[in-house]
Amino acid sequence: MSRIEETLERASRPRLLAPGDLDSTKAKILDAAFRRLAQEGYAALSMREIAKDAGVNHALINYHFRTKDQLVITVLDEANRRLLERQQRMYGAPTSFAEKWKEARRFYETDLASGFVRVQAELWAASMSNSELREKFVPRILAWKEVVLGGVREAFKALEACGVTLPAPFTADVVATWITEFWLGMEFADLIGIREEQIPHKAALDAIERLLENLDAQTRRRAKTARGGAKRRVPKRRRT
Repeated sequence: MSRIEETLERASRPRLLAPGDLDSTKAKILDAAFRRLAQEGYAALSMREIAKDAGVNHALINYHFRTKDQLVITVLDEANRRLLERQQRMYGAPTSFAEKWKEARRFYETDLASGFVRVQAELWAASMSNSELREKFVPRILAWKEVVLGGVREAFKALEACGVTLPAPFTADVVATWITEFWLGMEFADLIGIREEQIPHKAALDAIERLLENLDAQTRRRAKTARGGAKRRVPKRRRT
């Protein structure tokens, strides 16, 4: 069994909330809906089964969420909010670009195991034929892409500070698009179990990591040179 397959096997026991966070009726419904989405998908989602799993009356789902689409978007928001905050903290941390990339890869494995990647993919697919769901879903995906773009822009600034300017077609927006679209494609391939894609996907992720390690090395050399120059420019004190 490959590492991805092991991760997906763990995702067969998904949870949105920790047991200690299931005090309210609303929380129980959200957690039950997340588990049903991650295990059975959007098309098979049953409000009655969710109510049964949550141990609540079916009418309470309508009371709290009104519609199935509002329920699943609230589920996505509950998961997405914490994941975006986690992502923003990672990009804001004083670690190297390569370390941030490694952390993002670890996040991905965690999100596969939690069932979040499956839930997001299910809502993406359902949005193709459901315009009301699509209207609510698209801004959530764009928010994640904006976080990635911010990280790429920081890397471009570091490159420019090292005296490296990429040719005009290679903008931060272009590179961020490469990363996000590749990542989304990789998610779908992993979810449906295309084993032949796992090795080239890992190679692509490794290649980006090597590029970022090179950037980190250049940044350190420039910082060291700048410190050395600053020391040489400090005037010596005259003896009195």
